[in-house]
Amino acid sequence: METVADACREYAKTRPEAGHRFRRYVYADPIAKVKLDKLRRRHVKEWRERLEAQPALVSRRKEGEAIHRKRAASTVNRDMAVLRAALAKVLSPGAPNSEAAWQEALKAIPNANGRRTLYLDRSQRRKLVAKTDTQAAPFVRALCLLPLRPGALAGLTAGDFDKRTSELTIGKDKTGKPRRIQLPAEAASLLTAQAKNKLPGAPLFMRANGKAWDKETWKHPIAAAVAAAKLPGEATAYTLRHSTITDLVSAGLPLLTIAQISGTSAEMIERHYGHLASDAAVKALGELAL
Repeated sequence: METVADACREYAKTRPEAGHRFRRYVYADPIAKVKLDKLRRRHVKEWRERLEAQPALVSRRKEGEAIHRKRAASTVNRDMAVLRAALAKVLSPGAPNSEAAWQEALKAIPNANGRRTLYLDRSQRRKLVAKTDTQAAPFVRALCLLPLRPGALAGLTAGDFDKRTSELTIGKDKTGKPRRIQLPAEAASLLTAQAKNKLPGAPLFMRANGKAWDKETWKHPIAAAVAAAKLPGEATAYTLRHSTITDLVSAGLPLLTIAQISGTSAEMIERHYGHLASDAAVKALGELAL
């Protein structure tokens, strides 16, 4: 293991998501060829500047130019985090404030994870599903019924759903810990239909070519449906997760329960949605008036 690229490839062996980021931002960059024993703060600083200058792709359209936006600070942090972790496996931190302090150029941008503010109500979500093409509609509808990350939903297999008990096991998620949740009738009916006649290892939500959905393939149908339904243009798959979590909090479900269902920490739910819980509490207290 001699170069930065070597360290990244070793780190990515058991971390597919890290491998995707390295392929996009490291392997084709000049930093990939830098020898680990020669790595200096300036190398990493210059890589970070190139990363921050790259616009983020919002969607690819069959016609016209691709839509881009300025890379969000939270996205930069996620891209830097995997490189920092890969290098930390093989390099010790350099002396502070020295050129050997490679780690200093990878410090996270503070307060980058702001609240997701775009919310689609139930009627807007119904419009979105109605305008989604038939191939992607089941996947999008599931995003409207369950507060799961799109990647976790796309990673489900037919064997993850037990139609006898209406239980769903989510194994591939950001937290890395499998969890099992009980589904209500509508969601269970949708998943039962998706699992019909499929082998246990087959994608639960399958594209026409037999492959699972991923970030690059769900973008276009959702962007097209957003436009057709005349919804805010910045709406994405993650907007649906945010919207379902918002509804659960507003309904008064305990934050810990929401965190367990959605596969995140209670701290994160409190930080991003705690204000809604406070509003629900005020409303509940108001109903005690004599």
